[in-house]
Amino acid sequence: MSSDFEGYEQDYAVLTAEITGRIGKVPRLMGDEKKQMILNVEKQLEEARELLEQMDLEVREIPVQSRAMYSNRMRSYKQEMGKLDADFKRSRIAYSDEVRNELLGDEGNSSESQRAHLLDNTERLERSSRRLEAGYQVAVETEQIGQNILENLNQDREKIQRARERLRETDANLGKSSRVLTGMLRRIIQNRVLVVVLGIFIVFTIILAIYFSIRGH
Repeated sequence: MSSDFEGYEQDYAVLTAEITGRIGKVPRLMGDEKKQMILNVEKQLEEARELLEQMDLEVREIPVQSRAMYSNRMRSYKQEMGKLDADFKRSRIAYSDEVRNELLGDEGNSSESQRAHLLDNTERLERSSRRLEAGYQVAVETEQIGQNILENLNQDREKIQRARERLRETDANLGKSSRVLTGMLRRIIQNRVLVVVLGIFIVFTIILAIYFSIRGH
């Protein structure tokens, strides 16, 4: 499931990069070329929104324990989409002002130049902001991965501790069993020695009885 999300994610990254480049070109184009560029951007923005919807559906299918990281990424992409819409609106405003200036003559050329310069600065600020957000997103994901690793290490440590406790219990049981077997073996040896001694005593008594009986006659 996450592989599908990452595929949509790559498509979204490529598409938004193209949209950003085209939005930056809109204020500098003229006539039919500018109109065509605006239509292309509108179409690509719609495609980007559809990709976001697909990504959102994929996130809902991801298991809850792994969903937080993808949800954070989705919030970042939606914020980026909002900024793209805002940039596109500003570029269209600049386009409308340029059409008005063409109708009025050269009086608006200086204001249009200033507006284009401001738009360039705004685009640079927006790109810097997106890079900062991307860096923050990477830091959040890294923190999440670190937490998962720590949780796994804690679980492994608990498993090792339980294994050690079971090993100690096994050693203790083996020690008890060894002592019991040693005691049993000692008693068996003692019993056999006692039987041998009794047997020797009985034989010796019989021999003495036979001897004194023969001697009496």
